[in-house]
Amino acid sequence: MEVLSCGCVPGRSRKGRRLQQIKDELVEVTQEMENLDITEGISTPGLHDEKQNPKSSTLLVGKKKFNMDPKKGLEYLIENELLKNNPDDIAEFLFKGEGLNKRAIGDYLGERNDFNIKVLKAFVNLHEFSDMLIVQALRQFLWSFRLPGEAQKIDRMMECFAERYCELNPEHFSSTDTCYVLSFAIIMLNTSLHNPAVKDKPTVERFIDMNRGINDGKDLPPDLLTRIYDNIKKEPFKIPEDDGDDLIHTFFNPDKEGWLWKQGGRYKTWKRRWFLLKDHCLYYFEFTQDKEPKGIIPLENIQVREAHDRDKSNCFELYAANNDVIKACKTNSDGKVIEGKHTVYRMSAATPEEKEAWMKTIRQSIKSDTPFYSILAARRKKAQHEK
Repeated sequence: MEVLSCGCVPGRSRKGRRLQQIKDELVEVTQEMENLDITEGISTPGLHDEKQNPKSSTLLVGKKKFNMDPKKGLEYLIENELLKNNPDDIAEFLFKGEGLNKRAIGDYLGERNDFNIKVLKAFVNLHEFSDMLIVQALRQFLWSFRLPGEAQKIDRMMECFAERYCELNPEHFSSTDTCYVLSFAIIMLNTSLHNPAVKDKPTVERFIDMNRGINDGKDLPPDLLTRIYDNIKKEPFKIPEDDGDDLIHTFFNPDKEGWLWKQGGRYKTWKRRWFLLKDHCLYYFEFTQDKEPKGIIPLENIQVREAHDRDKSNCFELYAANNDVIKACKTNSDGKVIEGKHTVYRMSAATPEEKEAWMKTIRQSIKSDTPFYSILAARRKKAQHEK
């Protein structure tokens, strides 16, 4: 089914559905608050627990508030004496996670202030990693929330994980830096092995080689790294989904996403596609609810420039810096992945402002690595300092 000429797609767009979801949640919260006033001190047999017990209803409202704004949700629960205002009580509430959005949990745990950091440490300490292979500990940890998109937040959360794992398994690594670096090596291995944009899949020998010297200058046992490699190759990480509407499974939030018109290669027709930029790759989907992209454009050796088109306004182009065919891939009508043959990708945005925003974000992705990689490089150097 193709995009309608009016620019609409069957069903609601992702943003439209998300907006409607927020509106629905607001209505529910308002109704629940009204019910609180009506049912305060009243017990009515035969109704559900939420209506029988004002405390249960208040808890439900607090969880909905948390999912929309974690700070306000917790304040509401504390004001209504359903939570104590201390790190341990809040951490346990988040750890149980019943009815809580895991992306909201991750955002709250990653905040940089003394209280949130204490909650994060208490949250991590609720995990039991004893006698567990590090890759299995990571699976458990990363299932309990969604990693936020900011490098500094990720750094704090993974550092806490490394400290907890080493505390429970002191014989495995020489330092928490070793555990930290290996944890991210595992995450990157997962991406390299299971991301369709990565054509050159790493071998177990390469994985062993990239982790040389990280154990305070010494090498980790090859059989340990081989077990980790085989574990990830056999089963990719599962990422918790809160709304069933994730476009692509990833540990990091996209740099930008939204609708653009894309010009076809052979016939130069325009089709509306949902674009998502992350990890130095530009993905495009037919519909926002699609789990697999129609195409992937790696931003390696790519440049972006403004373009003019007689049929569309607010255009820009991606082109290869060496004027060669862009190394991209797409899915054909039979569902097979084939290499693209574009020398130029031309897109059209809805407004001049949106065009500029896309060009700016793409240029930033082309020019620089994320701050996270600088953090990881420094930690790796520290872990190898005795070599």
